[in-house]
Amino acid sequence: MAKEDRRPTLRPANNKDRRAIKKLVYEVLEEYGLMPDPDATDADINDIDSAYFKRGGVFYVLEESDGAAIGCYGLYPLGHQACELRKMYLVRAHRGKGLGRFMLEEALARARRMEFTTVVLETASVLKEAIDLYESYGFRQYEPEHISSRCDRAYRLELK
Repeated sequence: MAKEDRRPTLRPANNKDRRAIKKLVYEVLEEYGLMPDPDATDADINDIDSAYFKRGGVFYVLEESDGAAIGCYGLYPLGHQACELRKMYLVRAHRGKGLGRFMLEEALARARRMEFTTVVLETASVLKEAIDLYESYGFRQYEPEHISSRCDRAYRLELK
């Protein structure tokens, strides 16, 4: 199989991936006219190990065979049975290939294996493709107690 035909792989991220993950996240945010917020909303990617793994969550990076980060997502525990899907981003050049769907399916399967019963997420209405994807998997809009400054929508999915 030719190098360019290989499907990207999903692997656990760590703090060595911070620079690549920040670049990916900030690139997608800026593409949609959203501002990165390294001191608040995006502070979790400053220390992935502490923000996710030490809390009992996970963070994954989707990379090409050459190691280039092209996507990511995190599951951030909110309590014993709920988690938040955070930082699910995919660079523009790799959209429309089923990779967003692949990452979401992997995230939901992992959440089930971790015995979460509810997955919530926050997003911005300008991220229309992501919203369409979430809704196609059964996520429904709800009103959270708090929402991040750049987000204007929150979704919840009850896992079966």
